[in-house]
Amino acid sequence: MTALAACLALGLIAGLALGLFLPRLQRSLFPGGSVSRVFDPPSVVQQIRNLSQLVTVKYTIQKAVAIEEQKVPFGTERLLLFVQAEVAAGLDLSHLREDDVKVQPDGVILVSLPPAGITSVEMDDKLTRIWDRSITWWTPWAPYNQDLERQARLEARKEVEKAALDMGILNQSSHNAQAIIRSLLMSAGAADVKFLDRS
Repeated sequence: MTALAACLALGLIAGLALGLFLPRLQRSLFPGGSVSRVFDPPSVVQQIRNLSQLVTVKYTIQKAVAIEEQKVPFGTERLLLFVQAEVAAGLDLSHLREDDVKVQPDGVILVSLPPAGITSVEMDDKLTRIWDRSITWWTPWAPYNQDLERQARLEARKEVEKAALDMGILNQSSHNAQAIIRSLLMSAGAADVKFLDRS
């Protein structure tokens, strides 16, 4: 028998012995059954808090916003603004409380997360532009309001944020956060992770 064959045979015998012996050793050390890591709520809270401002979803939204201003003594100025913006949503996990986490005897972790919220609305200046601007034809001498575009941008920001909320960005953000936190805790050894409504 060659040295290589002898080594392979010895490895096979050792593997079989270990395979037969290890379950018996686990039963003797852990008579209750499978081995599971023991978690305490403060350590779980700290792990989740470390995620801090967790941004979990971003929506890109396009809107056309019209704004109109009455001139004195009469006439109107109208501006049509086309905007593209990115709306981000997430959870502020730094505010997670210790009583938001409960560890059950079977290793299941119960977590009550803070609500999701809009974290930012960023206008894309390269894709945001004035589509049309006009003053009523019978008042051509009325000057343009130089502040009207700023007002239109503020209105567009509100419209974009409202559109994201209507599209369910907060529900999507909460769902994504749960998936991230479940993956984190399961990889650390939790038996399961369940999410409860925060009281």
